[in-house]
Amino acid sequence: MNFIYTVFGWPLGWIMYACYLIVKNYGLALILFTLITKALQLPLAIKQQKSMMKTAIFKPQMDALQRKYKNNKEKLNEEMMKLYEKEHYNPMSGCLPSLISFPILFGMIDVIYKPITHIIRPGSEIIQKATEILTSLGMNTGNTMASQISVINAIQANPAPWSELDADFISKAQAMDFSFLGVNLAATPTLTPNGQPMSVYLPLLLVPILSGITSLLISIQSQRQNKATMGDAAGGGMMKGMMYFMPLFSLWFAFQVPAGVGMYWLLSNVLTMAQTAVLHKKYDPTEAVEAARAAEEAEKEREREERRLLKEKKAQGKQLDEKENEKAMSAKELNAKKIAEARRRMAEKYGDVYTEDEE
Repeated sequence: MNFIYTVFGWPLGWIMYACYLIVKNYGLALILFTLITKALQLPLAIKQQKSMMKTAIFKPQMDALQRKYKNNKEKLNEEMMKLYEKEHYNPMSGCLPSLISFPILFGMIDVIYKPITHIIRPGSEIIQKATEILTSLGMNTGNTMASQISVINAIQANPAPWSELDADFISKAQAMDFSFLGVNLAATPTLTPNGQPMSVYLPLLLVPILSGITSLLISIQSQRQNKATMGDAAGGGMMKGMMYFMPLFSLWFAFQVPAGVGMYWLLSNVLTMAQTAVLHKKYDPTEAVEAARAAEEAEKEREREERRLLKEKKAQGKQLDEKENEKAMSAKELNAKKIAEARRRMAEKYGDVYTEDEE
């Protein structure tokens, strides 16, 4: 796992380093870092919301297919894929933001555990030498992930044993302050005080608790929005299970890592709730469904109007044909009369007897 943390921690470490250079405060740098990472994920969040909106629009078609092929799963999957292709929809696109959040979390663990590597940034020789001094002082607990935090704490407590290291490094380590709003972001929360003063223990304890609570609020928010959009399909057993799994995971996880990671998780959850509310209002699936229904009804009305006009046109055409026939018949009769009159005059002229039958 250390390798995975390091891989994702390298790019995020540069972001955290830039944030620290700007604000010169570890806690504020963490807040700025969270804002930046959430901003980078915003396009994916928008895509996810649009995907949800699109799913809601053609959900009636999906329901119809499920009813039609409920006893033929193979045919159902085939027809579903055709529908997805027709609608240009990728069912996995909505999962991307959730998948992206985990690499960021893994990278954040590396950034918090390694403030020397990512914030002070001395050469690798100094980091190695500092670890050796920590071991020689009997202060290395064997937790390689936490060794850099232990080095900084030891230097701040007594800089004398570290004098052989670079003076600039010692100065930066002494200036590093992990405290923010009464919380030591480099310390790991525990269920019991373990000899810590209440002023230290309680603020630390709040970090995982608030992390779990905000994660639960996100799950509730998501469940309500999905139910309003997708109906009872959004309230399945698996969805309900995930609703409680993530908050419990957040609570447990925040007790395993420094409070800085839990604080990032907490801040990220708060931003996610605000972002979700805004995007849901802008790309409201319910409104999209109503608009699609209105457009469909308007199209049906247009088709009905076209059929009505075509029917009227045919009726008018039939009437015109009858009038034309009447005109044609009238002309024919007139011609017949003219011919009969001419024949009568010819008969009179030559002394013949003219009768109507001669027509």
